Amino acid sequence: QVQLVESGGGSVQAGASLRLSCQASGLSFSSYHMGWFRQAPGKEREFVAAITRSGSGSRIYVADSLKGRFSISRDISKNTLYLQMNSLLPEDTALYYCAAVNTPSGYWSSTYYNDQAYRLWGQGTQVTVSS
Repeated sequence: QVQLVESGGGSVQAGASLRLSCQASGLSFSSYHMGWFRQAPGKEREFVAAITRSGSGSRIYVADSLKGRFSISRDISKNTLYLQMNSLLPEDTALYYCAAVNTPSGYWSSTYYNDQAYRLWGQGTQVTVSS
């Protein structure tokens, strides 16, 4: 059974850090582009960060507004994707989702900034940042 399970969310004060994890199972983890998205109440789901499939030249993409505070990484041996979030702000409050898409060619395009490009989704983990 293919599954993505997020964890690590919680309620924190502004300025704190959190690390989200996404445990993948039932898929060849290294063959997928992996991404994080978030959705705040009343807003559309938005791109946070992505990492391309493993292999030569695996690349990382982070939303411009989050660069310097958020980073993405993956541990192939653990089939786990991470999102490190530092200096959290109240506006970071959202439900954070892990997503995956199989890309045999490893091709990356701006399409992958769009949540509709991803085929597999976790259930989300809530992050609440208070001022």
